Amino acid sequence: MTTPFDIRIEKLVYGGDGLAHHEGRTVFVPYVMPGELARVIPVTAKKKLIRGRAEEIMEGSPQRTHAECPLFTNCGGCHYQHIPYEAQLQFKTEILRETLARIGKIEWAGEIPSHASQPFGYRNRAQWAVRPGEDPTRSVAGYFQAASSVLVPADKCPILAPKLEATLTAINQALRQSKLAHEIRAIECFADPATDAMLLNVVVAKRTGTVSELASHFREVAPSMTSFLVQDEKSGDFELDGPGFIHYGAAGAKYRVGHLSFFQVNRFLIDELSTAVVGGEKGELALDLFAGVGLFSIPLARQYQRVVAVEGNVATVRDLEANLKESPAARPRHSEAGEFLARWKEKPDVVVVDPPRAGLTAPIIERLRTIGPGRITYLSCDPATLARDLASLTAAAAAGQSAYAIENIYLYDIFPQTYHIETLVRLERLD
Repeated sequence: MTTPFDIRIEKLVYGGDGLAHHEGRTVFVPYVMPGELARVIPVTAKKKLIRGRAEEIMEGSPQRTHAECPLFTNCGGCHYQHIPYEAQLQFKTEILRETLARIGKIEWAGEIPSHASQPFGYRNRAQWAVRPGEDPTRSVAGYFQAASSVLVPADKCPILAPKLEATLTAINQALRQSKLAHEIRAIECFADPATDAMLLNVVVAKRTGTVSELASHFREVAPSMTSFLVQDEKSGDFELDGPGFIHYGAAGAKYRVGHLSFFQVNRFLIDELSTAVVGGEKGELALDLFAGVGLFSIPLARQYQRVVAVEGNVATVRDLEANLKESPAARPRHSEAGEFLARWKEKPDVVVVDPPRAGLTAPIIERLRTIGPGRITYLSCDPATLARDLASLTAAAAAGQSAYAIENIYLYDIFPQTYHIETLVRLERLD
């Protein structure tokens, strides 16, 4: 099927697309808004599903706005720049509520307060692919098209913090002038906007010379670069030039963050998110699972007599250990969350979980219900796995297990202009 057809967009769904129906099939189309009439060209078609692109918006939404970035719809990084920011928050809240009901059968009738970010200039971390440009002897940096390996060169990116955007511009200038050679394949940049301290990770297909020589080339481009890590694409080997970390100020502390450690990417919401996750309660014992570098562990240690911070990544644990040295109430543990809980016997006042996109495993949920903490605070980056896990945590209590009720749900817009949704859920044990 390749013939264009006209559809009325019914709603937005998680993933950034608009949803409609045509001749008994579900249609998904990006860069549209509910209520719009769009002429769609099919890209892929199956028996019950069509994925298409909007050839023309025949009747646009009165809310539709002009995109900030000229690469929008070509670059695959953003999905919502055609939607005013307040409307983005509204649509994300609706998507979250619908996902909880559809997947988790959780009919949450309460309010879902949304916590807004500055809509642009928020990212403190970025990843850029590097490929040959129109002149095959010169490389360019940029982003891939959605679901594609086609590079979109980018000198500017309005969702980046100004320091990162300036670094992207400087890197492309240097690439065009062949000042950065060595067959670079990817560059990752993380910076503290308050101090300009910066980490650079670089993947190369082939490197000539030493790591310090390559680092010196990048230091000319990014003078505030504090530490440099290069990875050989074929062997996977790493070489370091510099201390291997920077310190990032957030939540009333300085966090050591290494090249391979995760840290929240929205520079405007870090403090607010940390305060909300930790909450205002005090107690004897808190567990911080998937603790990362300790963003929540340090403030938890100000309110609980004991905090156990559990992290499975070996590189991140080094940062966690360094960050907790000034917090005597907190103890780091290098372990996968499931393995740790399998051995843990005490009943905590609270367990904080901040899992990756895949959510919690069934054994983790079973152990949480067995040890029965008074509260569980769940920070999720994927509404589908959150819905699945909440359904298990709020199911009727079995023998020897606790059941939980949802107390609050909050939406934190960590990723404006994109479909991504960060959700904070506080659960209370039903005694």
